[in-house]
This record gives sequence, C-alpha cells and structure tokens, in this order.
Amino acid sequence: MAMRIRVKPTVAALLCGLALCASWAQEEHRQTRTSSTNTNQRLKTDRTLSPDDGLSVIAAALDSRGRPYSERDCSHLVHAIYERAGFAYSYASSSDLYVGIEGFRRIVRPQPGDLVVWRGHVGIVIRPSRHIFFSLMRAGPGIDDYEAPYWTSRGHARFYRYVKNDPCAGCVPSRARPTGLK
Repeated sequence: MAMRIRVKPTVAALLCGLALCASWAQEEHRQTRTSSTNTNQRLKTDRTLSPDDGLSVIAAALDSRGRPYSERDCSHLVHAIYERAGFAYSYASSSDLYVGIEGFRRIVRPQPGDLVVWRGHVGIVIRPSRHIFFSLMRAGPGIDDYEAPYWTSRGHARFYRYVKNDPCAGCVPSRARPTGLK
C-alpha cells in the first residue's frame, strides 16, 4: 500500500519543495524559451500554464491547508484550488478529466501545477522529478507518489495542462471533443 502523508506534518517539507520547484520551474521556463526555434510551438506553449502559473496553483493548494476542506471528492478539491489560483473552468469529474475536456491540453512531461489523472481520481502535480502530487486521499488532503504501486495499479496516469485564454475554458465539459493526445 502506498504511503500517504497528512498535510499538517508535511507543510514545512512542502514549502521547501515549493522553493525547489520555483527554482527548477524558472530554469525550465528559461530553457524552453531559449531552445524553441519554432514560433508556432512557442505560441502554443505560451497559451498553457507557465511554470510560474503552476506555482500559483500549488500556492493556492498550500494556502488552503488551514481551512477545513468541504470538497466532497478529489475532482471538487482540484476544481476549487484552480479557481482560487485564478484559473477557472467548469467543474468536471475525474472520469471526464481523464478522457479530456475543453480548457486542458494533454501533455507528456508534467510541470508543477499540472493535473495527474486516472480513471476515478485526479490530483495536482507538486514535484514531477519526485512524482509527488497533492489530492484528497482517504485520510484527507495529502501528498503521495504517483508512481507508487497503489497508483500504478490503477492504470497509466495522464497529465493535463490548463490552457489560458481558452474561449471555452468555462464551457460545459464535452466528451465528444476531447483535447490533446490519446
């Protein structure tokens, strides 16, 4: 069984991790900007959450640690965190997110703040180099390793990145037109 860690004992560790993520994300952002020679690819990248935006999502998750969680499941928690960070989208269940919805683009390499989704569960990537994500677990909000045996037994995780300025980000989720990779 995967080791689940409660939020309170890990606040200091998460804050340290957040600082490391910020440093990593800024470097990754600089490398992405300078190494891309394809203008269309750069414009496509610019439309999705930047590494700094991803850190805003993580900060919103950490900021809510003192508040009681009234969200009833993982998809409601993730939705509330994205809204607190300023990245609104119409609520979608984890099953809908897994298939793909308007307002999110499927990606291969996650960055902090991206979604990690299985059929029936969703979380927010905190530290991709360590496979750490934040979500609503059995014992409440917490972090875990998305490559731990429990999670890999649920099937292959998919990663999605929020698309900024998507004219349909607030639309009702559509199963008929999933976005991104299959």
